[in-house]
Amino acid sequence: MENNFSPQQSLDLIQEMISKTKANLGENSIYFLLWGWVTFLAIIGQFFLKVVLGNEHHYLVWLLTIPTAIITIIYSARRHNKHKVKTYIGESMSYLWTGIGISFFILSMIISNSSGGWANAWPFFILMYGLGTFVSGMILKFRPLVIGGVISWVLSLVSVFVAFDYQLLLAAAAILSSYIIPGHLLRSNNK
Repeated sequence: MENNFSPQQSLDLIQEMISKTKANLGENSIYFLLWGWVTFLAIIGQFFLKVVLGNEHHYLVWLLTIPTAIITIIYSARRHNKHKVKTYIGESMSYLWTGIGISFFILSMIISNSSGGWANAWPFFILMYGLGTFVSGMILKFRPLVIGGVISWVLSLVSVFVAFDYQLLLAAAAILSSYIIPGHLLRSNNK
């Protein structure tokens, strides 16, 4: 059966798909909130351990991401089994964030083995936070994600000019503006 849509019907269908994806993303705001809060707490924890307490093992707070990754995988698998309907936009978002996650992992490996080491890591991480949230916001036409992405890019640029310890605080601000605040707004929009 062939469907002949008028231009207006085509636009309405696309808008409906975007709205459904926004609703699904609102339901899945758990990812933005979970990763936002875990990352935010790890960054603040690392700053506190390194700068305030002078602990040489300040980086160990990042072990929090291991159970977070496990929780994310289990939650995603359960949601995938419950919801068989996929939209192009939903799949695009999934591909984007899978790519961002893989890029973070590879970037961490590159930085770990480079001569400058972690001293130069945060501008790149903040840049990636901005990329993921900006593209997500543009796809979903959700302004808080776009704004969070732009703020992250500005903070990434600023972080190039400050010491590592204070790059941590800029990264925390980037997470707050690009993950946590938009995540709460997505959740409230869904309700």
